[in-house]
Amino acid sequence: MNSNTHVIQVTNVSPSTTSEQMRTLFGFLGNIEELKLFPPDDSPLPVTSRVCFVKFLESESVGVSQHLTNTVFVDRALIVVPFAEEMLAKLFTAWRF
Repeated sequence: MNSNTHVIQVTNVSPSTTSEQMRTLFGFLGNIEELKLFPPDDSPLPVTSRVCFVKFLESESVGVSQHLTNTVFVDRALIVVPFAEEMLAKLFTAWRF
């Protein structure tokens, strides 16, 4: 894993959570370059859990954001881990609807 990654993966995200709520939460920890929530807010599919990827402008925000692991947000305890940046483009391409 690249220790200089700018990306985190957030799992166990409540199905009622929106992209804007995630942007607000993680925006306190650093400037966000990109944020993707899957399935997206407008997904017609039934959602039981969501995954969010946040790309920060500064890699230091990744370490700080990991402190939110086990924080209950909406109704679920979040799990925050670093994510390899080179995998992000591949993942976004694979998840296009």
